[in-house]
Amino acid sequence: MSSNLTFIQDVAHLEELLSEPTEGVIRTLSSLDGDIIILGVAGKMGPTLARMAKKASEIDGAKRRVIGVSRFSSASLENQLQTWGVETVRCDLLDPGSLAKLPDAANVIFMVGMKFGATGQEWLTWASNTFLPGLVANRFRNSRIAVFSTGNVYGLSPLARGGSREEDALNPSGEYAMSCVGRERVFEYFSRANGTKLTLLRLNYASELRYGVLLDIAQRVNDGQPVSLSMGYLNTIWQADASAMALESLRCAASPPNVINITGHELLSVRSVAEEFAKKLGKPVRFEGTESSDALLSNARKAHELFGRPRVSLQQMIDWIADWICRGGTTLAKPTHFEERAGHF
Repeated sequence: MSSNLTFIQDVAHLEELLSEPTEGVIRTLSSLDGDIIILGVAGKMGPTLARMAKKASEIDGAKRRVIGVSRFSSASLENQLQTWGVETVRCDLLDPGSLAKLPDAANVIFMVGMKFGATGQEWLTWASNTFLPGLVANRFRNSRIAVFSTGNVYGLSPLARGGSREEDALNPSGEYAMSCVGRERVFEYFSRANGTKLTLLRLNYASELRYGVLLDIAQRVNDGQPVSLSMGYLNTIWQADASAMALESLRCAASPPNVINITGHELLSVRSVAEEFAKKLGKPVRFEGTESSDALLSNARKAHELFGRPRVSLQQMIDWIADWICRGGTTLAKPTHFEERAGHF
């Protein structure tokens, strides 16, 4: 991926970049036998992660199936995945009978989770985030599994600490974050009971041009809306780099699970990011609230030692997003609610 790329032309160009495998992904998949199945492939990250796995397998010449599983409410997405060479299977994963019929795969990426809409549907949140992991861990007990989790399990961390570390005690706030701790504990139980090799990936804000915390801030500046400082600091990472780290994590799956924070290496000031977007967009910026001395922050040093630093810098993301907004680029219209401090999603 060129660090000198000044703009991203359109959605097709964006999805090409988001699915570009790193050398580390290519090496990892060449060292692993078996197919890859991606559970919950229809989310924001799933399609391009699946395409990245397929690209890396083709570069290596491996005869590997990459299978994406979802209920697929969008037929166009299912068709797009098939065009990319990703096989698709329609499945309600909460139905044990349907889950049992899925093809076996030596490598599993678990991307299922419920966050937005969790408040008011706590019952479904816990079923998706805690009950389902037990079903999946039992069904794929002989596979390597990379499990997407979240930095929300740590709760708020003092700025002075530089972000929560993998060994820190968990302090979830709100039922979404509590259910995510449940997800991790259930997977850990099955890992210890069955010897299943796992990674638990505590992701903190993957960003691209159509979605993410940086886009949220940029849109508020562009629309003349105040930017909230209630969560005054954050981490984020280019989505392709997060996908690459997730795929690479399969090689360091372990029992008990290997816990890895995934995010960028910088602690970002919301105020500073908004001011930078204001310069790029030629708009004034207004703020509401004041920064607190803590925030949802993760320290990703372990991930960067294992997989290398992210390819795309904060400045590159800001430049691309500002240009995308100026040209009227499409978005997913799904705000991250990054300013939420009580865990109500």
